[in-house]
Amino acid sequence: MRLGGKSVQNGIALGPVVVLKRQTEPVRREKVSDVEAELEAVRTAAVRAGEELWELYDKALREVGESGAAIFEAHRMVLLDEEYMGSVCDRIRGDRVNDSWAVAVTGEHFAEIFAGMDDDYMKARAADVKDISNRLIRILEGDSEEDAVIREPSVIVADDLSPGETVRMDREKILGLVTVHGSINSHTAILARTMNIPALIGVPVNLEEIRTGMTAVVDGFKGEVTFEPDEETCRLAQEKML
Repeated sequence: MRLGGKSVQNGIALGPVVVLKRQTEPVRREKVSDVEAELEAVRTAAVRAGEELWELYDKALREVGESGAAIFEAHRMVLLDEEYMGSVCDRIRGDRVNDSWAVAVTGEHFAEIFAGMDDDYMKARAADVKDISNRLIRILEGDSEEDAVIREPSVIVADDLSPGETVRMDREKILGLVTVHGSINSHTAILARTMNIPALIGVPVNLEEIRTGMTAVVDGFKGEVTFEPDEETCRLAQEKML
């Protein structure tokens, strides 16, 4: 099966597939009686999120350099943004709702604002706001940040990848990246270029049909990925990789 997409980094990758699927539960809206407890929980979560982002900054700085690490410093600035955090707190106070719901709704609102902008770079920031909001929600819900299990060098296939998910992977085990969604200006795309990993976005792949363990060829020059390639396709890919 051969599918096309947008290339964000040239190169050829050939190897086994690892399919990453997020197991996320929808955030439920709940009325709360203790508003101050919800506000304090958000403040605590923001501190913890900031610590996680510094850890990612440090890892990215060591492995991909300053340009890649700056992504997480930018994410941390969102946590310090008075308008974003102020909107979360105002929603908790005004609607007397639970902290996770307030973060989710605020994140969606800010993401819609960025997505509606004319500038492509600013449009791509919508995904970053969602990433920050998802990080806060995960902490508020008491879930841990789990690393993807990649046992051997593989082609990573996912609906989308956040910059944090990308950096937390073992760089030596990422042969290529293929995602259904994403933007050429997204921070994840920037990381792929910085890490020199062949990467495609906007690939109309059905993640229910692709299995971990399949073989894939990622052609960043043509903007194509071939799942279960025949011998000739593998041979040509190997020649191009020499």
